Amino acid sequence: MQQTDLSVYNNHPYHPGGSAIKRALWYYTSSVFFKSGLLPVNGIKVTLLRLFGAQVGKGVVIKPGVNIKYPWHLKVGNNAWIGERVWIDNLVLITIGSNVCISQGAILQTGSHHYKKTTFDLITGSITLGDGVWIGCGAIVNQGITAASHSVLTSGSVAGKDLEPYFIYQGNPAVKVRLRVIE
Repeated sequence: MQQTDLSVYNNHPYHPGGSAIKRALWYYTSSVFFKSGLLPVNGIKVTLLRLFGAQVGKGVVIKPGVNIKYPWHLKVGNNAWIGERVWIDNLVLITIGSNVCISQGAILQTGSHHYKKTTFDLITGSITLGDGVWIGCGAIVNQGITAASHSVLTSGSVAGKDLEPYFIYQGNPAVKVRLRVIE
């Protein structure tokens, strides 16, 4: 039997925030204005995110096909760029700093499951992307990760541990490969 009350998920207290009506309104708003790409006007997307509780800075670009789970769990600094088909699966807070680039098809996921338990309990952890971070195409940032200032996660890589400032990470699992030098 499927449980529909999200206040308890497999014996783990969790609530996505917002009323059921707010979540339903966001679902349809997101489907039309964000996921579909039918309205590529950036200013409208930013305004809608703010109306639903997101904190969004100036100069933010949100490309078509972006999936944002819950805008009330989203903070974005100035001049951030969110590419096509990015999935922001923010069951809990995701903080994106200023001058951040999240490239096409990247995934930020704040939730997972405890595979050692028969109840497969939900595990959540906030994600923080510091100023100047670049998340490459198709890269995955897992729950509880902090990508410190100006770190880079290369295309197709998977961050399972925090990324140190000014370093480039690559692979699955992502490992530190070299210093990021900005000229």
